[in-house]
Amino acid sequence: MQILLAEDDDEAAEFVARGLRELGHTVLRAGDGLDALHYALTEQLDILVLDRMLPALDGLSVLQRVRAAGIEAPVLVLTALGRIEDRVAGLDAGADDYLVKPFAFSELAARLNALGRRKPMHDTPTVLEAGDVRMDLLSRQVWRCGQAVSLQPREFQLLEELMRNAGKAVTRTMLLERVWGFHFDPQTNIVETHISRLRAKLNAGTGSNAIETVRGVGYRMRVDA
Repeated sequence: MQILLAEDDDEAAEFVARGLRELGHTVLRAGDGLDALHYALTEQLDILVLDRMLPALDGLSVLQRVRAAGIEAPVLVLTALGRIEDRVAGLDAGADDYLVKPFAFSELAARLNALGRRKPMHDTPTVLEAGDVRMDLLSRQVWRCGQAVSLQPREFQLLEELMRNAGKAVTRTMLLERVWGFHFDPQTNIVETHISRLRAKLNAGTGSNAIETVRGVGYRMRVDA
């Protein structure tokens, strides 16, 4: 599942995000309410996890605007406010579940799994195709021109991000954030190195480049490869 985690405590957010990624989920992190709202309105999310006391825009305000925009993805609210009236306020604002801090990660994971079963996914495809490249998200397999391509987990994540945006330029910053979870520039060539390895594997024996460099912007998955 693709999960938005809106939490302004960096240490807590990193702990939860790491645990969710270890379970196979894709996690987008937001440190304030405005970023959370932006992700909610622009990304296809399966579940939103909103801390109630977010800076810039509080979690309940984010939730209300998300629901007003017609977004029906399940929402779990995290809060240190455990009074009955606080929980009722969250549920009335459109939340599907409510978890009081401190909480055990295992309980959070179980609640998210339950929410994921409760409502259907947003027509999320299990197979992605771009040109002659095909990716099965369930079996974690990739083919080009019908030939299997063996990828490391990070290479698979990188290719998945490019294929979800096939034909569109994906910036280096977007890849750092979505694939590596960096919300800053680490001043390394980690993206370039992985793109080079991914290209070598995809292009082997084909004579054509499946991933284009968009100068000054980033990379783009070809749809006519």
